[in-house]
Amino acid sequence: MSNKTKNISRRNFLQLTGMTGASLTIGFYLPVMAKAVPKLLTPGEALEQGIELTAWVSIDKNGLVTIASHRAEMGQGSFQTIPQIVAEELEVDLNKIKVVFAPGNQAKYGSQVTGGSSTVRGGYKNLLKAGATAREMLLAAAAKSWGVPASECYAEKGEIIHRPTGKKIGYGSLVDAASRLKIPDVKLKERKDYKLIGKPLPRLDNPPKINGSAVFGIDFRVPGLLFAVVERSPRFHGKIKSIDDKAARMVKGVKDVIEVEMPVFAFTRHGVAVVADNVWAAMQARKLLKVEWDDSGIELVNTDMLYDRMRQDLNKPGLTQNAQGDVDRVFAKSTQKIEAVYELPYESHSALEPLNCTALYSEDKIEVWGPIQGPDWVQSDLAERFSIPVEKVNVHMTFLGGGFGRKAFTDYPAEAVTISKMVKAPVQVVWTREDDMTQGPFRPGAVYGCRASLDGGMVNSWQVKMAAQNMDHQSSPMPDKAEYNRSTHEGFLPPYFDSIPHFRFADIPTESPIPVMWWRSVYASTNVFAFESFWDELAIAAGKDPLEFRRMHISPDKERYHALLTEIQEKSGWSKRGKNEGWGFAISECFESPVAEVVKVSKNTDGSLKIDQVTVVMDCGWHVNPDIVRAQVEGSVIMALGAAAVHGTHFADGKAVETNFHQYHMPRISDSPPIAVHIMNNDEKPGGVGEPGLPPFAPALCNAIFDLTGKRIRKLPFDLKKV
Repeated sequence: MSNKTKNISRRNFLQLTGMTGASLTIGFYLPVMAKAVPKLLTPGEALEQGIELTAWVSIDKNGLVTIASHRAEMGQGSFQTIPQIVAEELEVDLNKIKVVFAPGNQAKYGSQVTGGSSTVRGGYKNLLKAGATAREMLLAAAAKSWGVPASECYAEKGEIIHRPTGKKIGYGSLVDAASRLKIPDVKLKERKDYKLIGKPLPRLDNPPKINGSAVFGIDFRVPGLLFAVVERSPRFHGKIKSIDDKAARMVKGVKDVIEVEMPVFAFTRHGVAVVADNVWAAMQARKLLKVEWDDSGIELVNTDMLYDRMRQDLNKPGLTQNAQGDVDRVFAKSTQKIEAVYELPYESHSALEPLNCTALYSEDKIEVWGPIQGPDWVQSDLAERFSIPVEKVNVHMTFLGGGFGRKAFTDYPAEAVTISKMVKAPVQVVWTREDDMTQGPFRPGAVYGCRASLDGGMVNSWQVKMAAQNMDHQSSPMPDKAEYNRSTHEGFLPPYFDSIPHFRFADIPTESPIPVMWWRSVYASTNVFAFESFWDELAIAAGKDPLEFRRMHISPDKERYHALLTEIQEKSGWSKRGKNEGWGFAISECFESPVAEVVKVSKNTDGSLKIDQVTVVMDCGWHVNPDIVRAQVEGSVIMALGAAAVHGTHFADGKAVETNFHQYHMPRISDSPPIAVHIMNNDEKPGGVGEPGLPPFAPALCNAIFDLTGKRIRKLPFDLKKV
């Protein structure tokens, strides 16, 4: 080895040389240039090149395989899919694998944000290569020890086997020798040879979650831990005018009451933190606080005001994101025109586990533990906010009890670190359900103005204007209001762009003090309700079958989409629709996965509606575990049902109205319809799974209701019992 270790610290030197002797560790070096290809390294090679190893796969002398999961596990399945991918090429049983969460470090692990349904589609090739590389190095080490050609050996269930003699040796016995080899070039398996990928294997995180040993953020403990709850401004931007904390300080266990500030995008949210030696004491003391808020200059919005504003905004020209042809001219001269307006509510994330975060601040280091979707984002944010080198900020993920985008935000870790710094102790900040539900940020409500024209039964002009808050405009106190929303056609089926000669997608950024952010499937969750409801209205106006009408607007060479339409048609029984039944269809694509859904409804004896069946066909391309795919789609459908026909967030006097589940109702088991999920098998690249199943449900449901009753639902949420 040439000596290139001048930049390696003594600590890293000991770590790397120790790893070389104790295990076979394979990791990636991620170049600074985003377009550069990640490079596999062993610890020795990392040491030689003067870089820090990113440990993805490590095998110890006992044969235990440890895999670092660089993404959060919030129920979506990364804790299973990542090891299942690696184990396929590594040729080990999943029960011999230990999964650990990688710490936040974008320089080492690349993007660690669990969002955009990106874990598998963004990293599957690297994970396959890591497993295959370790396998080939172990195989080479075994062949060398036996003095036989490597071609006579193969790997199976954590052992290398010599085919002619049947001799076997376990991985653990080979790690010393293998760790001294150079990284080889490897050839990945063909899909037909997979043993694990594509199989519905039991999830590795199920046992600890069932027996209670899994550590979620709210379970985490360190010595000397204090607990805090925070009384925050109910009007988002209110400031503290006065505090009377005498009664709160008298509660047994209370250690301190302090004023705190929390960043929310480009703004600051003010609060009063009660710090105690247990959560109950902090919560009881908080109730005794008397805080007077200064709300001057804050617009006290209510729901009616917001939607009136959005409807009026539709009269404005809007900011064009994407356009083709001359929509206005073609629409004006057309003899068959259709127009409609659709409205969707603000929504709370309401994850099962409310927000929480544990932090320990010291002068030269920050430690954070919790249910965090974006550990690398949190690491960068804290380093900048507290002026500490990024390598001195350690962000540790726990299991998440749901996230849906909310736990990718950096506000609640920053608040926890602030409180820890002020009280000079480790602190766990716990949000109550009321905090979680009323403080936001929320999914933005939206109003869509749609208009189109038909010529010969085909759409020849299409325009959609979205009036909604632009999430990106919150990043600066003085945003560029001329910057259009970059997601106005998120969820729109790509082939449609080729078939519609004249189209325009635009937005009008609605002004509001309410903080908004990503929600499951982001803008597609609202866009697709407008898009696919409108497609249905156009099909009816054209006198066409709604499914076939979509097919007419997809060119014959787009075989993937036609195969999807054929599959949903067959699996749902669409062609055998009966009388006194309502059938609705919708199709969308986000995060590179097209999804088609059919909803069938009928009437109960009392005249109310019931959902008889939901059929979903997902084309997520190359996929790992079909059970996880089905579970994510089923969860998406239920979440979409809630947002369509059960709950929404309202505002009055500048505050959120719904404070807990007694007002913000959730779908119950009795509300949940039968859901049949079918997965396309093809050679497409992997697409997202956790989010694409949500957007098509609401329009498919409302299209089914129209088919049964003749009533067109254009405003969500609605009550199935009152249609």
